Amino acid sequence: MELLISLISGAIGGNVAGGLLKNLNQGTLINSIAGIVGGGLGGQILTALGAGGLAAGGGMDVGAILGQIASGGVGGGVLLAIVGVVRNMLAK
Repeated sequence: MELLISLISGAIGGNVAGGLLKNLNQGTLINSIAGIVGGGLGGQILTALGAGGLAAGGGMDVGAILGQIASGGVGGGVLLAIVGVVRNMLAK
C-alpha cells in the first residue's frame, strides 16, 4: 500500500513541479514517468530510514499516510528537476 501511495503522489509531484518550473517542464508524460520513479525511490528511501513509512508505525494512521504522500511528492519533484536539468544541458 505504501508503494502505491508513493507512486501516485510522485506522479502528482512531478506534474506540479513541471507546472511551477516552466524551464524544466518536459510534458505531462515525461513529468509523470519521472515523478512515478522519483516518488517510488523517495518513498522507499525514507521508509528504509524510518522516516514516515507505514511499516514503521505498524498501521495506516493519517500521519503515516501524509508522510508517504509528502515523501513521494518531493521525490517526484526532485527527480523531475534532475531530468529537466540534464535534458536542458544535453540540448545545448
